[in-house]
Amino acid sequence: QVDLVESGGGSVQAGDSLRLSCEISGRTIRNYVMAYFRQTPGRDRQRIANYYGSSGARHYADSVRGRFTISVDSAEKTVYLQMNNLKPEDTGVYYCAARRLSTPADAYNIWGHGTQVTVSA
Repeated sequence: QVDLVESGGGSVQAGDSLRLSCEISGRTIRNYVMAYFRQTPGRDRQRIANYYGSSGARHYADSVRGRFTISVDSAEKTVYLQMNNLKPEDTGVYYCAARRLSTPADAYNIWGHGTQVTVSA
């Protein structure tokens, strides 16, 4: 069984930075695609960044490109989401997710518990 353990988040002011962490249990992320999703009230959960463990390829949603960076530690067990220049519209619950490389795109089936990020104007 694969578990994702999340940490980070909190309440900050606009323009501040936060870093989220997501550790995969018992294995490396090499055979997985790791992602962060954001859930805001009244909206579908949105994928904002992902990272291909096999190649290091990264993709970002337009709303966060240039401000957020997804990265992996040298042990390939922890994924980070560095969030800079935060805006009030970044407020939401952030979920770490994973899928095996062989799983269809966007069919993420492993989820963390979510962490709240609140950005005040």
